[in-house]
Amino acid sequence: MSQGARAAERLAGKTVFITGASAGIGQATAKEYLDASNGQIRLILAARRLEKLQEFKEQTSKNYPSAQVHIGKLDVTEIDTIKPFLDKLPKEFQDIDILINNAGKALGTEKVGDIADEDVEGMFNTNVLGLIKVTQAVLPILKRKNSGDVVNVSSVAGREAYPGGSIYCATKHAVRAFTESLRKELIDTKIRVISVDPGNVETEFSMVRFRGDSEKAKKVYQDTVPLYAEDIADLIVYATSRKQNTVIADTLIFSSNQASPYHLYRGSQDKAN
Repeated sequence: MSQGARAAERLAGKTVFITGASAGIGQATAKEYLDASNGQIRLILAARRLEKLQEFKEQTSKNYPSAQVHIGKLDVTEIDTIKPFLDKLPKEFQDIDILINNAGKALGTEKVGDIADEDVEGMFNTNVLGLIKVTQAVLPILKRKNSGDVVNVSSVAGREAYPGGSIYCATKHAVRAFTESLRKELIDTKIRVISVDPGNVETEFSMVRFRGDSEKAKKVYQDTVPLYAEDIADLIVYATSRKQNTVIADTLIFSSNQASPYHLYRGSQDKAN
């Protein structure tokens, strides 16, 4: 049996919950699960932009008629809505097997002393508190079965801090600490905890960070060959389709011209990211 066939067999019938699923890494991961399972999968796709999720669901029904897709509006910063969102899932989607904590954001590059309070709160509420709250809501489901995966999509910024990223880096360091503690707490179970730490990935991320300034967003990737959302999705699906006894616990994924969050090779010179 080929590796692809084995992965499809392991994923068949699984229920996957992805936050931040309307675009970027979240949507690419949903597509990759559909491909890897030959459509034999259930997807719970949550995001703030319900219209984007609806478009994806309609396309999925055409390309993968056997797949089951539930969509719902969810802003993880509104932490009191997370448990009700899960409680209201249709019965066939309630038995979650894989959680992908993908929702996240970076806002601005201001240095300490000039950072807006709403940006500090926005990043911590999304990247840290929302992720923790979602995990706490889903974990009892996995514990009842003594199986499943928790995947936290973090960042190289959770390993190395850089100027202009103090708050974002702090949130991702918090995610890394939370993930490592969770893995140790679950060591006597069959629940896998997986950290995926991407480097320079070209998605809507920079447009959000630079508040819609497309010129500034483009400069992040200028003269480089960055990673794309599909590259991260491929890694996530690979990690969660391994044999039960195999935990790809911690991954750092760069494009070939990156060595750290602050070190990108751009043609003939090195410039800060």
